[in-house]
Amino acid sequence: MQFTSGRGRLKQARLAGDRRELYPHSLQFYLEPPTENISLVEFESFAIDRLKLLKVVENLGVSYVRSSESYKTKLESELRKLKFPYKALAEDDYEARRKDHISHFILRLAYCQSEDLRRWFLQQEMDLLRYRFNELTDGLRQKFLEHVNLSFEAISEDLKNELANELYTSTPGLSVTKLKEQMFYKVGLADAVDLFRARRVFIKDGFAYVPLKEIDAIVLNNYRTKLSKALALTARSLPSVQSDERLQPLLNHLSHSYVGPDYSVQKNTGKISLEQIDALSVKSYPLCMRQLHKALRDNHHLRHGGRMQYGLFLKGIGLTLEQALEFWKKEFIRGKVDADKFDKGYAYSIRHNYGKEGKRTDYTPYSCMKIIMSNPPSQGDYHGCPFRHSDPELLKQKLQSYKIPPSGITQILELVKGMHYQLACQKYFELTHDVDDVGFSLNHPNQYFAESQRLLSGGRELKKELSNSGNSQQKSNSQESMNSNSTPTSSNTTADAELEGLEAYFTED
Repeated sequence: MQFTSGRGRLKQARLAGDRRELYPHSLQFYLEPPTENISLVEFESFAIDRLKLLKVVENLGVSYVRSSESYKTKLESELRKLKFPYKALAEDDYEARRKDHISHFILRLAYCQSEDLRRWFLQQEMDLLRYRFNELTDGLRQKFLEHVNLSFEAISEDLKNELANELYTSTPGLSVTKLKEQMFYKVGLADAVDLFRARRVFIKDGFAYVPLKEIDAIVLNNYRTKLSKALALTARSLPSVQSDERLQPLLNHLSHSYVGPDYSVQKNTGKISLEQIDALSVKSYPLCMRQLHKALRDNHHLRHGGRMQYGLFLKGIGLTLEQALEFWKKEFIRGKVDADKFDKGYAYSIRHNYGKEGKRTDYTPYSCMKIIMSNPPSQGDYHGCPFRHSDPELLKQKLQSYKIPPSGITQILELVKGMHYQLACQKYFELTHDVDDVGFSLNHPNQYFAESQRLLSGGRELKKELSNSGNSQQKSNSQESMNSNSTPTSSNTTADAELEGLEAYFTED
């Protein structure tokens, strides 16, 4: 793939040859990388759109049964909106197929950089392929199998009738009526070994007779193997790509990317008083910020990572520079830092966050992806994502101390086990605000705060009045700093590259 800053490529590609030869099918295994020129603007645009799509795939996969109509309807809507192939369209969907192809390879570059990133990317891409494969018509499904060299032959009606008894007894969950409606494929035993081991298919003469409802498992297994190897190979060759100064910052940004509103622009600047912060931390803070606030009140100090994460969050919810200086100074001088030391060291870093010192950069509050993927906490730190970085047993104890019901804790821990950290936080929001469905995908701590405030002020319909439950929860948790613990378990902290110049001021404990 080559990159240009010009806009002439699109017109040339549209006029050159028969475009159907480039993308003969709306679905592919992404075996061949794109070779055309592409502008850096289009490079980033395609990547962000696919990232948005994969985030929706992740969210829907946990919120709905994958075969349900709700899942299909919402995912098709997102594919339409972002202009990706959503059904087997006519040849006029060339641009959608091209975008699908190029965007996959861009994110492959961005998400091959660590085991966690590779695992996440692989799972979402598999779920997307599963949906799109199952949406194909019988004829197009057969063409796709041939296109990816999985030459599974659909058996004839005559052969199906001849083997009806064997197919019925060998295929779980298949009634006589469903047998007549179901299409079967003749598959080599090597490709169906998992189904054979699970006794889910009929075997004859070295072939498995696989129903349509099981064929996607074989296709996905094949795709997983190919994509896993491709990600490993891409990671191995990544240094040569990262040497391109145009691409390295883009790829690093994408792997930690947040694609929602910009919370560096404070709509509520000055509207929140310092006296409100303790109450807000109970009612409207996400767990990561609630943990930081509690640690600050307990210890009258936060280390570098915690000050950055919490300080930028407070800036995002509306604290002015003057309020931030007052807030941090009052708390720190209650500990081991005297007023003079605070003014000479810590005050500079706070002004720096607000763009008043150093490079005059107006720093942006951290997104969920940035918190999850960068600068993990070590012992004595309280920053990071509790769902990602806390020991499950400690997380359970913390949730119990916050009066989360046992069934809710179980749901959260299951999401954490599946590495759906943002969805676990979303479930925490639902449980603490007594709503069944938040109606949004959670990607940012400041988004959590804004949605909570909107809901508590009547912007959303609650199952029951929150004023009483909010007050009672505040009372029950007003002394939470006296009886709750959290010990992050990761190590190897590193300062974020974008905060160059702050090290000397922030790393002082």
